[in-house]
Amino acid sequence: MSAVQTAFARTAAAFATALLMAGAAAAQQGLSADSDPQTESAVADYNAGNLSGALAKFRGAAQRGNRLAEFDYAMMLLNGEGGATDVGEGRKWLRKAADANMSHAQYVYGKMYDDGDFVARDPAEAHQWFLKAAQQGHVQAQLALANQFLDGRGTSRDNRKAFYWYKKAAEGGDMTAQYVAGSFYERGGDGVQKNLNVARAYYAAAAAQGDPAARLKYEQLTAQLMKNAPRAQ
Repeated sequence: MSAVQTAFARTAAAFATALLMAGAAAAQQGLSADSDPQTESAVADYNAGNLSGALAKFRGAAQRGNRLAEFDYAMMLLNGEGGATDVGEGRKWLRKAADANMSHAQYVYGKMYDDGDFVARDPAEAHQWFLKAAQQGHVQAQLALANQFLDGRGTSRDNRKAFYWYKKAAEGGDMTAQYVAGSFYERGGDGVQKNLNVARAYYAAAAAQGDPAARLKYEQLTAQLMKNAPRAQ
């Protein structure tokens, strides 16, 4: 498989559910497919398997400036759904949706640069788009931004900013961010005051979502806190 084919496969897998999540994305953005009958009809066609019909309707709505349609049209073009793959047009419409301040489009556009899919890898460019989306409360973007600050990828390494965004993503329900936030509180430092009780709570939240490492940390901290309790008395 060529590098281009690999990129197509990876992107198709990553965005396979993008249109099925269109309603959730719309709600997050304060949009509603109901306000645009053509976009609503396109989503219905897509879910029913009428991809060519969905593509045409998304294109029409996108040309009128509906940013949900711009995003969905871009995804179909990038994935070659309902017609031939068109990376150039797909990128163009994805950028339009991102420029229209749709946070999920901003996240996806940033991830494209972070991964180097269909574009030259550019973590600094990705960082700018992750930041735009994260500031709007996009949880995946907050996690991606936190990872960049922690690694010093696309921006200067800054553990304090990393913690800030991990905590935001954790509060938004992201399991990975909950685990990492717990680890910050467990060890302390980088502007975070050590607090094993708070760490334990974050590990518990991640464990409740099925993270086995978080469950182990929760059990370890529980035992440690119980052992130390008599000393505190």
